[in-house]
Amino acid sequence: MDSNTLASGKGDSDENFPVASLLVKAEHRGLVKAFYRFARASDDIADHPTAPLEQKLALLAAMRAGLDGDGAPEAMALRAAMAERGIDPVHAHDLLEAFTRDVTVKRYQTWDDLIDYCRVSAMPVGRYVLDVHGESRETWHGNDALCAALQIINHLQDCAKDFRQLGRVYIPLETGIDVDELGQDKASAQLRAIIADLARRTRGLLAVSAPFSRMIRDRRLSAEVAIIQRLAESLCDRLERRDPLSERVHHTKVEALWLATGAALPALLRRAA
Repeated sequence: MDSNTLASGKGDSDENFPVASLLVKAEHRGLVKAFYRFARASDDIADHPTAPLEQKLALLAAMRAGLDGDGAPEAMALRAAMAERGIDPVHAHDLLEAFTRDVTVKRYQTWDDLIDYCRVSAMPVGRYVLDVHGESRETWHGNDALCAALQIINHLQDCAKDFRQLGRVYIPLETGIDVDELGQDKASAQLRAIIADLARRTRGLLAVSAPFSRMIRDRRLSAEVAIIQRLAESLCDRLERRDPLSERVHHTKVEALWLATGAALPALLRRAA
């Protein structure tokens, strides 16, 4: 049985944040999409609601084997693409560690534990894109803060779905959360306060990443990062005000386009000047 058996059918247009948008130069887009296809296939394995744990781990092992030689086709395609550019495969290996944790770890005790998960689940994605563009690794500090923020925002938006479908809780237990509340139709005042507080903590990460887009040499990538930063800030606003168990937090396509335009134009004009 291969990874296609567990495929969700999701594509890059279904994600909450841009994936290899038209802002990314054509010469880089194929490499970014190869990484996305690898990540999407691995994520589908880890998130499949009914596949046995042993099957998931075996398929993730095939992904790792593909990065090293012979294994899953998505991983082998990525390995070939990375080899052409001399890109370090460490980012893909780190990401597989995150998906393995998704299969085997259902709870996180502290904020620091959650950030450590983001270290392998989110930060490598941005680092890979920066390496594809030949950007300085001095930008990694801003990247890591932004990617961790995006991951935590996704966890907070989807906290009910993750619990109901997969039994996972990314909200740290040190917050005092009663995890069974995530199965309710509406959050209690206590759970709303916990989510709002975590959104405020995530704002701290976004404050660190705020200068990140201006550090990037590639003008178009700089604009894309500015868009992602703005979308993340907006979602934090919503998580402080809305109940993700009973209210919509995700942007509509029109809302996302409006925010993206407002963030991209100043970034493009600034860099052109």
